[in-house]
Amino acid sequence: MLSSLWNIALYKPLVNILAVLISVIPGGDVGLAIIILTILVKIVLYPLSQRAIVGQAKMNALAPLINNIKQSGASKEEQAKQTFELYKKYKANPFSGCLLMLIQIPIIFALYYVFLNGLSFNADTLYSFVNVPPHINTSFLGLIDIHGKSLLLALLAGVSQYLQAHFMPKPHLSGDKNSFQDNFSKSMQTQMKYVFPFLVAFIAYKVSGAIALYWIASNLFAVGQQIYANKTKHLDVI
Repeated sequence: MLSSLWNIALYKPLVNILAVLISVIPGGDVGLAIIILTILVKIVLYPLSQRAIVGQAKMNALAPLINNIKQSGASKEEQAKQTFELYKKYKANPFSGCLLMLIQIPIIFALYYVFLNGLSFNADTLYSFVNVPPHINTSFLGLIDIHGKSLLLALLAGVSQYLQAHFMPKPHLSGDKNSFQDNFSKSMQTQMKYVFPFLVAFIAYKVSGAIALYWIASNLFAVGQQIYANKTKHLDVI
């Protein structure tokens, strides 16, 4: 049941969009089609991702007030009540980023399968009104074969992941060196910025250049969105 729903709602639509893009792009450049498809998906998810960015900014801005509540000496029940009232007053949701993550996970898996299996289009995956692309060119811009492994694209995927982590809003720290929350936040921030990019590069190289190209386009879109939010004062939320 779930596999059929995933196939109907995500996999087949993405495969068909990719087929249409390859058909209309001069030379049938699959790399350009992947970039456009990735951007289209990111645009659809833009309202949710923007809400997650603003939600994280709100949580960072409220962190000092939440720390004051924790240090007030009030009972756990009273602290929870005051914290909830604080969230309600500023319309903050500590789980705002979770919804985006939950929605993106099946989409990302679907995109991976599209890029891994979608280059051999057949009647089982294409709609009746979508034709098999007359020409499929896996040489991105005539320079890099994205059907196989690409060290260059894998490295660029890692760099783009580093840039995304670099521009992410930094969590507010209480300043207490013994705070488990502060230490955990610092550890996660370090891993996201310096460890995860190497993992992304490794996976992108092991899978294919198509996956690496998707990662690059997705990360750069996220970086641009974060810079835009910063410059347009969309994060002045409190």
